[in-house]
Amino acid sequence: MKHQNLLKWLVPPIFLLTLVAALAGLWPAEGSPYPLTNFRGEQVMINARGLYYWDTVSSAAQMQANDLVALVLGLPVLAIAFWMAQRGSLRGRILLAGALGFILYTYITMCFGATFNSLFLVYVALFSLSLFALTLTMMSIEIESLPERFSEKLPRRGIAALLFFAAGFLSLAWLGRVASALAPGAIPALENTTSLFIQVMDLGVIVPVCILSGVLLLRRQPWGYLLASVGMVKFLTLGVAVSLMGLNMARVGVPVSVVELLIFPAMALANIVMTVVMLRCIRD
Repeated sequence: MKHQNLLKWLVPPIFLLTLVAALAGLWPAEGSPYPLTNFRGEQVMINARGLYYWDTVSSAAQMQANDLVALVLGLPVLAIAFWMAQRGSLRGRILLAGALGFILYTYITMCFGATFNSLFLVYVALFSLSLFALTLTMMSIEIESLPERFSEKLPRRGIAALLFFAAGFLSLAWLGRVASALAPGAIPALENTTSLFIQVMDLGVIVPVCILSGVLLLRRQPWGYLLASVGMVKFLTLGVAVSLMGLNMARVGVPVSVVELLIFPAMALANIVMTVVMLRCIRD
């Protein structure tokens, strides 16, 4: 109950600030992109319009795709999950943790990846608020009794296989990009950032969590059920966002790998199916 009372003060501001950030990022604006050679000698196109004026065309396309997913999927899930969680629903708490995980991941990357703009403090606030709200939400779930709250029909092997596949694909994709940047004489594809911050997040956090949760779930460990369930909901929104990012980049003329255009949507679709099955297997 104490955690629920604290969440009443954290989740509404998260909802409102995310709404402001998403709408501001999608707000139409006039401008003409122009070419620029960055400090590493890489040729980039500056967006030159709207909130993401100083970001590259590629970065702006990705951030606006994420804004759209936050607006039409992330915020509705957050609102519904919060309403359910306040009524003691385990499904609601898991959905809430997953939605908060999506917002946390999104605005960590905006804090470090987006060129400084007028919403910088909004990004910082969302990063901080969602971090503490996610922690409190997970603390509100009774870990030890969690395996008993899931039906025996839960496809543990299928969920674990999807988590392992995601970890393997991200590892190969991002390590390949890092290796190509470290080749002698290579110009890293950094655009307007100083390092590969997305690869830091995925290789340092997402990949280990996928592997750990898959292993623990197969062993029927309580933390495996929690990490896998929350991760599946979080990856549902993130998977849709990444898929839309690739399509939006292709729309504005940014080169996108065909493999990424196929694999990410396929993973997102599989994740949606598995998440629905997982939620239906919860004894609420």
